[in-house]
Order: sequence, then structure tokens, then C-alpha cells
Amino acid sequence: MIFPALRYRDAVKAIDWLVEAFGFEKHAVYLTDEGTVAHAELRFGRGGVMINSADRPLPAVPDDFKGAFCTLYLVVSDVDAHHARAQAAGAEVTPLVDQDYGSREYSARDLEGNHWHFGTYAPENW
Repeated sequence: MIFPALRYRDAVKAIDWLVEAFGFEKHAVYLTDEGTVAHAELRFGRGGVMINSADRPLPAVPDDFKGAFCTLYLVVSDVDAHHARAQAAGAEVTPLVDQDYGSREYSARDLEGNHWHFGTYAPENW
């Protein structure tokens, strides 16, 4: 599975706009205590996107990745083996991180500098 992950300066407004303008359906929206989007999932047909607020720190992501407003999130079953493979191929990778929500994940940059995020978390019922 692959899920584009978008970051918005005003993610709450962006979510409502994506629903109204493009016909996405809210599947899950988790807000921080400050009212920013910690994580959201919007469905579109059989696919969807994940969204969070751009000012939130990204887990397992070094500071120079944080300027990215789009990343690709790919669900992998064996993230440790995937991480080792990417590292062996010369990809710039972050260390593996175990998240509070049960995912194990890491970030990487491809040859052109695009941001990729790999982990075991898969949105439910997709």
C-alpha cells in the first residue's frame, strides 16, 4: 500500500477544503491539544491521503526533511529488512523508530532528494 502524506500550514482548513472541493471523506482526524492536526486520513474511493500540520515535528525525520510539504508513506511488512536494503543501496536513511501508536518506521531520501517514509502502520479498513 502507498499513501501520499501532505503537510499544510493550516491543516484543519485544508481538510475541510479537500472534502468540499474534491470530495474526500474524513476517515480519521486527530488534533493536538493546540488544535493542530497530529494525523488525519481522508478517503477518496479506494485510496486516500494522510495529512498533518506543517508546524508539527515529524517522527523519525531529521530537521532538513521538515521543509517537505509532501512525502510518500509506504506500508512494509518487514521494515527492518527494508531499512537494511535501502541503506545497503546507498539511500540516505534515518534510524528506525518505534512509535507510540505501534508503528516501526524510518525516513529516506531518494537520488533526487524526494522524501519517502516507510513503516508498519496501515490505516484500518482501506
